[in-house]
Amino acid sequence: MTRTVGYAGGAFDLFHIGHLNILKHAKSQCDYLFAGVLSDEMLLTTKGAPPVVPLAERLEIVRHIAFVDEAVPEVSADKMDTWRTLHFDVYFKGDDWKGTEKGRLLERRFAEVGVEVIYFPYTVSTSSTALRLALKALAPNAADYRPVHDYSNSER
Repeated sequence: MTRTVGYAGGAFDLFHIGHLNILKHAKSQCDYLFAGVLSDEMLLTTKGAPPVVPLAERLEIVRHIAFVDEAVPEVSADKMDTWRTLHFDVYFKGDDWKGTEKGRLLERRFAEVGVEVIYFPYTVSTSSTALRLALKALAPNAADYRPVHDYSNSER
């Protein structure tokens, strides 16, 4: 029996319903779902800001979502590097990429190795950016906050 392997990558910072929706929809389209969680460094490079929630904690959250079979750190901007490591058949992305130059390039590169790109509706009602802005309004100095203790490596 051939299993379809899917991959859905994202920051998954300030986890919200949009994140859950993409993972739920992705799992409905494949037998095994990898969820790629962007590293802190990748987020800083792509978004220009560090995540609110560190990678170890975001991985822990995503790995416990029922739709996710395996959560992996995404450390390369080149999606083909990720494919060479995981060999997925389907790549899931929010439809905010559909029809864009980046989206068309991604589709062409994945088509060369037989990977289908499937777009899901972007959840416009909630976004990590909107949540960041709301947090900033509530606590203007919150961006400067760094925890005293790093709980990501603690025994629990």
